[in-house]
Amino acid sequence: MTHQKIALITGANKGLGLETAKQLSALGYQVLIGARNEAAGEAAAISIGPNAHFVHLDMALPATFRAAAQFIAETYGKLDALINNAGIGPDNGQKPSEVPMALIRETFETNVFGLLELTQALLPLLRKSDAGRIVNVSSILGSLSLNADPSAQLGDWRSFGYNGSKAAVNMFTATLAFELKDTPIKVNSAHPGWVKTDLGGDAAPMEIVDGAKTSVRLATLPADGPTGGFFHLDDALPW
Repeated sequence: MTHQKIALITGANKGLGLETAKQLSALGYQVLIGARNEAAGEAAAISIGPNAHFVHLDMALPATFRAAAQFIAETYGKLDALINNAGIGPDNGQKPSEVPMALIRETFETNVFGLLELTQALLPLLRKSDAGRIVNVSSILGSLSLNADPSAQLGDWRSFGYNGSKAAVNMFTATLAFELKDTPIKVNSAHPGWVKTDLGGDAAPMEIVDGAKTSVRLATLPADGPTGGFFHLDDALPW
């Protein structure tokens, strides 16, 4: 088993995932670039350097979860940090009363069911770490408190599929953290902020380098750090 810290980031071939991998690599982590496109994943790993390695992960293909778990077990013997970053939002701007069910199912398959099944597959490896960390990349749009407040500054971003999937991710964070409360593993949800990514768009006020900071902080928490929380940078957010 290697003494180097090992981190797996899903959706790490671009945007927030790639920047998260870069920042963790700079901290000395061996970063595993989870991506469904081999060429893009390999290119991302090469751009980071020798501390990065591409791992094929397609959030719609659970067979890739098992293969990734086997590779990590055989190569490193453990996993220190899992950053569940991959996510989609195809129903943004659509009214809950009109959104096609196919979009809801597609969103939950990736954002919730894929995330859950991958985490279950990798949990035995996280248990082998001295300080396992699970970061579920959520969104302020998953806050029930804010969605229920007409005055909350969410704009028109009140679609059920994406927001509902992130609310489900937050519930997974809370329940898994409770299950693991007597272990060294910490589980938290991260709100990156409104960031200039493919999903956030060019109008977003935050740069990618700042958007990755919350995930990196939660992936590297000390032993006395929080678990079962929802954070943006150092601030706790309302569920």
